[in-house]
Amino acid sequence: MGKLHHIIIAGGGAAGLELATQLGKKLGKKGLAEITLIDASRTHIWKPLLHEVAAGTLDSSEDELEYLAQARWNHFRYRLGRVVGLDRERKEVLLAPTLDDAGVEIIPERRFCYDTLVFAVGSLSNDFGIPGVQQHCLFLDSTEQAERFQQNLLNSMLRAHTQDRPIEPGQLDVAIVGAGATGVELAAQLHHVTRLVSAYGLDTIDPAKDIRMHIVEAGPNILPALPLSLSNAVMRELNRLGVAVHVNQRVVEVSERGIVSASGIVIPAAIKVWAAGIKAPAFLKDIAGLETNRMDQLVVRRTLQCTRDDDIFAIGDCAACPMDEMGNNVPPRAQAAHQQASILSRTLARRIRDKPPLEYTYTDFGSLVALGKYSTVGNLMGGIAGSMMISGLIARLVYLMLYKMHQAALYGWPRAVLITLLHFLRRGIDPQVKLH
Repeated sequence: MGKLHHIIIAGGGAAGLELATQLGKKLGKKGLAEITLIDASRTHIWKPLLHEVAAGTLDSSEDELEYLAQARWNHFRYRLGRVVGLDRERKEVLLAPTLDDAGVEIIPERRFCYDTLVFAVGSLSNDFGIPGVQQHCLFLDSTEQAERFQQNLLNSMLRAHTQDRPIEPGQLDVAIVGAGATGVELAAQLHHVTRLVSAYGLDTIDPAKDIRMHIVEAGPNILPALPLSLSNAVMRELNRLGVAVHVNQRVVEVSERGIVSASGIVIPAAIKVWAAGIKAPAFLKDIAGLETNRMDQLVVRRTLQCTRDDDIFAIGDCAACPMDEMGNNVPPRAQAAHQQASILSRTLARRIRDKPPLEYTYTDFGSLVALGKYSTVGNLMGGIAGSMMISGLIARLVYLMLYKMHQAALYGWPRAVLITLLHFLRRGIDPQVKLH
C-alpha cells in the first residue's frame, strides 16, 4: 500500500476544527487519507462566546472541547504546537517549541510534511499601531485573554468593596473600543454581571453610580454590519441601560488613565478593552512567498486555494476570499467559516481522487446581536423574502441555534441536544455569574 495523502490543518478554531472533524469521518475513518490538526491550545471554545467568558456569564471549562478527545472520536490526529514557518519546496510546516508557564521547554521545535496544507489560524485584534493599546488594553482573542479580563473585573470590584476609602470616580469604569458585535454584546453582558456581583454580596458597590460602561466607535454608527434601523434600536437599548456610546471618536492614544480621541476627548476608564478591528496572525505576512494583503490575510481564489500554491488552502478569518465582482472579500464571520469548512471538506475528498476543486460562494444568512438577557436583534437574509428584521425571543432562539449548529458539526445532533439539556439542568444549581 502506498503512502496515504497527508492533510495538515493549521488552526483549530471554528473552521479548522469543523474541517478536521468532517475529514476524519469522511477520509480518516476509511483509511483514505491521514488528517492532522495543529493548534497551540489544548482546548477549543467557539470564539463568538468569548465575550460571555470575559463577563463571567459562561464558564469556559463547561463549554470547551478537548482536542485530543475530539481527534480520538473522529479519526484524525491532533498535535500541540504553533505553526511559525513554512517550506513550500520541501512541503513542510515548522512548529515553534512548546513551553510551560515557567518557560521550560515541553516539546522541541518540529517539522511536519504535508501533501495538502490548510491554514485556518483565525484572526487577532488589530491595534492599527495606536500608541498604548498593547500596554494598556485587554483583548478577547482567546479563552486565556477572556478569562484574564474576567479576573481583572472581579478583582477590581473586590478591591473596591474592601477598601477603606470611598470609591473614586472612574475606578471601576470600563471602556470598550469598537462598536461591532463583540463590543456591544460585551457592554450589555457587563451591565448585567456588575449588578449580579453586587447582589451576591459586594453591596458596598452601587453599579448604577460607581460603574460606567463606555463604547467608543470611530464611525458614525454602532454595528455597521446591521441595517441602520437595527443599529438605532440597539443604540436605544444601550442608552436605556446607561451605557455611554461615543460615536465619531477615533482613538489616537490609550493611556493608563483612559482613552484619548482625535477630537481631544479623554474617556477615563480603569479597564480598557480593544475590539476595534481584526487582522490575521503576523507570521502569515508574505510567508514563504505566498500572497497576503494589508491585514496579513492569505489571498485565495474562489476555490480557497492560495493564489501562488495549489497545494495550500486558507479558510476563515485568515483568508481573503473574493465575494463579488466589485472586489469585496468574504466578511470575517462565523457563518463564513462554517460554510468554507463544509465546501473544503468536499473539495479535499475530491482532491485525493484527482478531481477538480469546488468554488465557494458566500451566502449571507444575516446578522444577530445579543444584548445579554435584555434583548436580541438582527436580520435574517432569505433568497425570496429578502431581509427580515427580527427581535426578542425569536431572535434569541435563532442566535442560540447558530451555536447549536457548530456543536452539531462537531458532535452530531444527538449529543448537541444532550449538551443543551445538561446545560439547562445546571442553571438551577450554578450561580448566574462566575465568581472565581
